[in-house]
Amino acid sequence: MHAQRGFSLIEALLTLGLIAGLLVAGVPALQGLLLEARMAARVNALVHGIHAARTLARGRGQPAVVCRSAVTAQCAGAGDWASGWIVFVNADGDEPPQIDGGERIVAREPLVESIRARSNRAAYVLRPWSLRATNGTVVFCDARGAAGARAVVVSTTGRPRVTRRAPGGRPLDCAA
Repeated sequence: MHAQRGFSLIEALLTLGLIAGLLVAGVPALQGLLLEARMAARVNALVHGIHAARTLARGRGQPAVVCRSAVTAQCAGAGDWASGWIVFVNADGDEPPQIDGGERIVAREPLVESIRARSNRAAYVLRPWSLRATNGTVVFCDARGAAGARAVVVSTTGRPRVTRRAPGGRPLDCAA
């Protein structure tokens, strides 16, 4: 008596069908995980930048700035924070904050195309005295819209917090 080797056509088709079904079910879940990981990384980068600026301001006794910056090494004013941001000590305290001679960028976050970010402030200035800072909110959105949105809220003491909801429990606004 012979031992049967190989698969029948029906067994091969059933196996391929099962694999295809698992892929169809798994790809959207993996895409969601990837979007969530990108969002968390971007939000955490801003939170770390604000903490770094706060520490710099206290340590050097001079205001530190987190501001939107595209390709240049200067603050870019109001607009989409997804173009990136920089952190620097604003030794001369100019308003609006700009990098002058002797002031160097201590942290930089580059462009991320899959995430939009907008703020109600052009820059966040963290001051060494009285723990006083520019307060405001940066809202991050991706392809998931309000369901996946996050906001970094900077308090007047310079402490950032992350939230998934707008004031009053409303969803965050991801309108472009």
